[in-house]
Amino acid sequence: MISNTLLNLSAAVAMLPVAIAAYRSTSDRPGMPFWAALLMAVAGPGVLVVSETMTPAWNSGFSLALWVTVAVSICLFACVVLATREAWRITPLLIPYLILLALLAMAWSGVSSATVLTAEVDFWLQLHIATSVGTYGLCTIAATAGVAVYLKERELKRKQTSKLGRLLPSVVDAEQLQLRLLALAELVLLVGIASGMARGYLTEGHVLSLDHKTLLSVLAFVLIGVLLTIQWRSGLYARQATRSVLIAYLLLTLAYPGVKFILDVIIA
Repeated sequence: MISNTLLNLSAAVAMLPVAIAAYRSTSDRPGMPFWAALLMAVAGPGVLVVSETMTPAWNSGFSLALWVTVAVSICLFACVVLATREAWRITPLLIPYLILLALLAMAWSGVSSATVLTAEVDFWLQLHIATSVGTYGLCTIAATAGVAVYLKERELKRKQTSKLGRLLPSVVDAEQLQLRLLALAELVLLVGIASGMARGYLTEGHVLSLDHKTLLSVLAFVLIGVLLTIQWRSGLYARQATRSVLIAYLLLTLAYPGVKFILDVIIA
C-alpha cells in the first residue's frame, strides 16, 4: 500500500518541473531545461500505468482511468510540442490540470472496479480502448488550447497583460492548434466508434449499443464535426469555438472517466 502511494505521488510530482520550467521561460522557444522536465513528466505517469497494466489481470477502475488519461495526454502533448512550434506555451495551463487529475486518481486509488481486464483481450477491444483514450487525450489538449484562447481574448479586451498571458500563444496560434487537434481527434474518434460497432457485431450480434457511453461519444463526434465544418466554411469567433470545444470535452468526460466514476464509486 505504501509503495503504491509513493509511486502515485512520484508520478504526480514528476509533472511539476515542466510547468515551472515553462512558466519561468523568457525565450520564444523551449530550452533544454524544458525538454528534460517534459521527458520526466512523460516518464512518471507512463511508468505507473505500465506497472499497473503489465499484470495478467488488472483492475480497470476509476483511478487507473484517470492515470491513463494523464499518461496519454502528456505523451500526446510531447508529440504535439515536437510538431508545433507554439504548442509548448500552453504548458502552464495543461500540466496543473493533469496534476489535479493525478491527485484525484490518488484519492480514489483504493477503490476497486467491478471490471477486471486481462492481457488476452481481443483486437477490437484493444483498438477501441486505444482510440478512446487517444481521443480523450487529444481533446484534453484541444480544450486547454481553447482556454488559452479565452484568456488571451479577455486580456486583449481589458487591455491588461499578466505573466501567464504573456506566456500563452497568440489567439490565432492557439485557435489553429485547437482546430488541428480537434480534426485529429475526430478521425481517431471515428475509428473508435467503428471498432466498437465491429466488436459489438462480432460478440453480441448488433452493430450499435444504445448505452450512455455510446450516445455521449456519438454526440461529441457530431458536435466536433459540426464545429469543424462551420469553422472551415465561414469561421467562428474564438469564444464561440471555445465553448463548443468545452462542451464536446464535457461529453467525452462523461463518456469515459465519468462512466468509471459512476460504476466504481457511486453505484458500488
